[in-house]
Amino acid sequence: MKAIAVINGTLHDVELPVPQPQGRDLVVKVEAISVNPVDFKQRKAAAHDGEPSLVGWDVAGTVSAVGPQATLFKVGDAVYYAGSVVRPGANSEFHAVDERIVGRKPASLSMEQAAALPLTSITAWEALFERLGVSRSGADEGKSVLIIGGAGGVGSIAIQLAKKLAKLNVIATASRRASEQWCRALGADHVIDHLGDMPAQLAALGLPEVDYILCLNDIDAHFAAMAAAIAPQGKICAIVRNERPLPMDLVFGKSVTVVFEMMFTRSMFGTADMIEQHKLLNEVAALVDAGVLTTTVGETGGRIDAANLTRAHAALEAGRTIGKIVLSGF
Repeated sequence: MKAIAVINGTLHDVELPVPQPQGRDLVVKVEAISVNPVDFKQRKAAAHDGEPSLVGWDVAGTVSAVGPQATLFKVGDAVYYAGSVVRPGANSEFHAVDERIVGRKPASLSMEQAAALPLTSITAWEALFERLGVSRSGADEGKSVLIIGGAGGVGSIAIQLAKKLAKLNVIATASRRASEQWCRALGADHVIDHLGDMPAQLAALGLPEVDYILCLNDIDAHFAAMAAAIAPQGKICAIVRNERPLPMDLVFGKSVTVVFEMMFTRSMFGTADMIEQHKLLNEVAALVDAGVLTTTVGETGGRIDAANLTRAHAALEAGRTIGKIVLSGF
């Protein structure tokens, strides 16, 4: 099969064997992918020993084979998923994945539109509804959430979930006019600039404190501002690890909860509740097909090959993308 492999830190077009399904695996014919920061981070972390390795964690495609213990899907089913970082990535014509982290593709979306959703939907859903404990049925209606980095892939889904399901007062951050417009179109009630004084901007909106904060980039740079903006007994969730010790004394007096969301945790550790991601993706698909959620494609990057993926990685590393970059076909 065709594949785009990392060799000594750079992407190359290669030929590799087609994977065979084991246990509860599916083998999926990859028809579209989208690109995430984890892709270039894993590319950089790959061994420089000349051996090819695969990255890529966002897929829409068709089941081509099933393992002996698989029961959730059959050959020919259209699916979407984000895979696992402890298995080979999906920048290849065929990909093996545990069915418990796979969902049915939204019927109303093309493969390209669906490929934009899995990783970011899982991350935003788990962050809001599991880590922060926000009610997805609207029981927390009227409470406020600050989403730092609203125009990126995760932010684009988090705004929709927070507004349309949880019915929160959503304040997103964006540093450019185009990204501000993107956030507002997705449902943000207010947009502030994370490059400026966020507590002062919130105060100017009449929101000196927020109930929840979802930090989608650089927790180190934003922690002091978050500590000032979070309400007493509020909750902060970050999806990016801190690079230096956080000054937790800033939130101690407020009895603030600080949590992290890593969407690969269930698949990395084979947790007993891995199948929750299958259920989650099916629920997202139903919400998309009902017109509640929309896809977050920001750019189509052409065919799936080394040259186009290299350009997509570079765009993400520059940190100025809006929505998701999607590629399709080999």
